[in-house]
Amino acid sequence: MTEEVDVHMTELKPGYLAQLTVRGQEGSRWVLDGGEQDILVNASEFEVTPEIGEAIEVFLYMNRRGELAATVHIPNMTIGTFGWGRVIRIDEKEGAYVDIGSSFEVLVNKADLPRVKALWPQTDDELFMTLRTDLGGNIFARLATEERVLELIDVAPKDLFNKNLKARAYRLLPVGSFFLSIPENYRIFVHHTEREQEPRLGEEVEIRIIDVREDGTLNGSLLPRKEERLGDDAETVYQYLTDVGGRMPFSDKSTPEEISEMFGLSKAAFKRALGKLMKEGKVTQSDGWTSVK
Repeated sequence: MTEEVDVHMTELKPGYLAQLTVRGQEGSRWVLDGGEQDILVNASEFEVTPEIGEAIEVFLYMNRRGELAATVHIPNMTIGTFGWGRVIRIDEKEGAYVDIGSSFEVLVNKADLPRVKALWPQTDDELFMTLRTDLGGNIFARLATEERVLELIDVAPKDLFNKNLKARAYRLLPVGSFFLSIPENYRIFVHHTEREQEPRLGEEVEIRIIDVREDGTLNGSLLPRKEERLGDDAETVYQYLTDVGGRMPFSDKSTPEEISEMFGLSKAAFKRALGKLMKEGKVTQSDGWTSVK
């Protein structure tokens, strides 16, 4: 949802949208009627030449000379509205510079990013955010707060249980990670026990839904399904077998300590993996040894 400014009723401010009338052209820029001031737009932004008297929608910002200017490239968010911004570069001293879908980039200050730099977003991650201005009218970005996210989310349908959704992390806490699904905008919580590693802020992942709550929010897991884990474990064991020449001194009679040290698996998981490989006819066991068939 966007906010438009009526030039005849409200002072024009950077960070907002406005409907302004084209007054004429001065060199390489078009002049828009800003009431008590003229607002300029670079002529190169127009795919179709505007007509005198035509009303156009623009986004207002402060240019490098400190003048209020406009662009016809409407950003994904404005002051008071929220959207996704794509990270285009990281500055360790300043924070994350983000493409908001307009003609310039904005900064998410490092103070708003996680304390652990390994959890900072990377290039092409996306952040759910809004815009703010400093005292000079310069635009910067602020991440969406939990309070605002709860106002903006959609109610998830009950039939999402056990389905996979693409989502991006918008809030990271020790207890778990919070995500917004894309493009649906469902809120998903992943407890720290339901993930192998903590995602980066803004990282896109695929989440398996394990609970649809009464309030329309979701609980999810980043761990593979049991059958997927079984397949991965079996592949780990089979890969080791082939790497060592097709025969290994490990079987379902091996000790839990031996299995854990060599494969990083519990004995139960190792036995399930061997059982799968034997059922598929890939391996055999004899005298405490397992061999490729």
